[in-house]
Amino acid sequence: MSGPDLRRAAAARALDLVEPGMRLGLGTGSTAAAFVALLGERVRAGLDVVGVPTSAATHAAATRAGIRLATLEELPELDLTIDGADEVDADLRLIKGGGAALLREKIVACASRRMVVIADAAKRVATLGAFPLPIEVNAFGLGATRIGVAAAIDRAGCAGAVDLRRGPNGAPLVTDGGHHILDARLGRIPDPETLSARLWAVPGVVEHGLFLGIASAAILAGERDGRPEITVIGSLG
Repeated sequence: MSGPDLRRAAAARALDLVEPGMRLGLGTGSTAAAFVALLGERVRAGLDVVGVPTSAATHAAATRAGIRLATLEELPELDLTIDGADEVDADLRLIKGGGAALLREKIVACASRRMVVIADAAKRVATLGAFPLPIEVNAFGLGATRIGVAAAIDRAGCAGAVDLRRGPNGAPLVTDGGHHILDARLGRIPDPETLSARLWAVPGVVEHGLFLGIASAAILAGERDGRPEITVIGSLG
């Protein structure tokens, strides 16, 4: 099965969790986009929900799908957030931020009673870190912040290059919040909690892509005999 097929299968299983009247956090990325598209079909068939998007891209997709939207200021407490992940381990620790929306994704997820991750099964890992860890940083003092981030990574027992993410035009990528992204290519993160604490201590770090203790479940779509096979980590209840 193709990646889009697996993403759609995971999104369809997550759609079973949505009930009328829910306040939903809508994530960012290709798998979250599959969920938004399916949710739009239900909304057009009469389902009454309201969504809070985590990025301008998701806002645009949800608007096209006909989903009623609100801001987090208008709805500061949400019932459920559905979002993708770049990596997930057996303890529901995540790396997110490949789509450069990690700050808003984490704010929305933490404002929700539950966060459920949807992904294809290839995103499940034994140890986080093969996917570069995104670190959102203030544009002011970028060079100093980058040095501080590299030192924090070293003190956390990790090693690897820290690169400034650039957009298609070669200029530094700017997030929806007006910040830049540093991608830490670490290979493996043996102690995500220690690295998280070290990064938070660096002035200029706005957010990082380690989502620890936030997700309540993950729906992972794999393949068996040409058909999707769903695996759930955690509890969907």
